[in-house]
Amino acid sequence: MKRVSLVILLSSLCAVQVLAETYVRVEKDGSKTYSDRPLPGGQPVEIQPAQTYSAPSPSIPASNSRVPREQQLLNEMTDFRYESCALTPKNDETFQNPENVAVGARPVPNLRPGDVVDLRIDGTAVPGNRLSFVMPQPFRGAHTVSFLIKDRYGKTLCSTNTTFHVFRASLNSPARK
Repeated sequence: MKRVSLVILLSSLCAVQVLAETYVRVEKDGSKTYSDRPLPGGQPVEIQPAQTYSAPSPSIPASNSRVPREQQLLNEMTDFRYESCALTPKNDETFQNPENVAVGARPVPNLRPGDVVDLRIDGTAVPGNRLSFVMPQPFRGAHTVSFLIKDRYGKTLCSTNTTFHVFRASLNSPARK
């Protein structure tokens, strides 16, 4: 019991000591003497309180504050969609004796990082995550182009297809190599 009262007494004395005023006196040689008691020829010093910092609380939207993080991620996954996916050539466009045909897709907005492109010409996948491809010397007849964008979870975000036609008067037009 004596120890507890001694600790309380010492801590209260320390608190009084902290709140005590400080005095300063400038000596003849220019040095300064500081004291917690008034000095002859000394002046009280106003000590500013120590600078403190309180971190702001994290801002969480009120509507999602009770929603688990996994559910928030699922909601984000279902929110995004591409506005449109345009393919070239246009549907039912016809080319006469072409050396090559440029096939391309343009999603709006632009392709997001992490989304996967599946571009197929006549059912054959174009290698890589490409939005365009040049078909060298296409055979005559109808050709189908399909375009698909999936997100990293495998959800389809955009899908479209088109058919174009190649007309050749002869199988040897232009001269095949």
